[in-house]
Amino acid sequence: MSDIGKFPGVSSITTHAWNADGTKVAICPNNNEIHIYKKTGNTYALEHKLTEHDQVVTGIDWAPKSNRIVSCSQDRNAYVWTLTGNEWKPVLVILRINRAATHVKWSPHENKFAVACGANLVSVCSFESDHDWWVSKHIKNHTSTVTHIAWHPSNALLATASTDYKARIFSALIKGVDKSAPTVPMGTKAPFGQLVAEIPTDGWVQSVAWSPSGNVLALTNQDSTLHFADISSGQVNTTVVKHRDLPFRDLLFTSEAQLVAVGHDCTPTTFTNAGGWKFGKKVDAGEGAGAQKAQTAMNMFKNQDSLGSAANETKLNTKHQNSISCIQAFKIAGDKVSQYSTSGLDGALIIWAA
Repeated sequence: MSDIGKFPGVSSITTHAWNADGTKVAICPNNNEIHIYKKTGNTYALEHKLTEHDQVVTGIDWAPKSNRIVSCSQDRNAYVWTLTGNEWKPVLVILRINRAATHVKWSPHENKFAVACGANLVSVCSFESDHDWWVSKHIKNHTSTVTHIAWHPSNALLATASTDYKARIFSALIKGVDKSAPTVPMGTKAPFGQLVAEIPTDGWVQSVAWSPSGNVLALTNQDSTLHFADISSGQVNTTVVKHRDLPFRDLLFTSEAQLVAVGHDCTPTTFTNAGGWKFGKKVDAGEGAGAQKAQTAMNMFKNQDSLGSAANETKLNTKHQNSISCIQAFKIAGDKVSQYSTSGLDGALIIWAA
């Protein structure tokens, strides 16, 4: 672990995103604002507050090449932010949705981005230079809220997670935007919005993530299971890994053979592939359950002695003190993530070694 970041007045972080060199981070403090901090060593200095959204910001993504930020919110809008001088200028994106947006992600080539929402669809947006605005096209075929999205490294496929108990893979090629149709593991050059594959599960799908090669799609469910869908053969071959603890909320591949999952357990958890996917370890062992229970008992007796009360505030034996809501790559070397960051409902931003 590298450092723990806490931000004055911020008690909960909905989501976060880093710039290309990891010197600045954008967070949402569980409201309609986006705060941008400059990181110097282990300290964070507030530089900007972006307040264009009207309701809670649910997704932020920072494009590493163009240095543009895209954000979405429960207000059903998205903005593309461009740094001009020392000011972030917003451009409203018409998503044409009638429910809250839930997640947003730039494509690998940064020529389009996708926004998931509660209207059972995904808006894929691209820039139309003739009219100088961002236009959206819809991917449907969902019967409930789309909770999360992930772009395939080829820029051609889009994976979606939904509360209709399914993960799906769609073609996201846009004529005139994507100059050519790259070769992808599924071996398809399907038109925009065509369903390429569907992966049924036994619970709400909370998150999806592609491996660096794009050969494996991981998804996590509300029933505490993970699915690893291998598409390298052109067919979907799925491995299911059951987890005995609380459900995960977000996923990140740190290499082709390791996945980090975060969620309600308040600690990153690794899964590794060595002849088959299986549980690895809980990254944050903390002080140990015994030490936590002993400290809790001691605090209770102290309260009885000094206050005449046994009331006690529970402290977890993990660095995060509440559910982890977001995981992001922090430092990348080639196709491997050497450090990643997590943020959660405790208002902490923590950087871990992979």
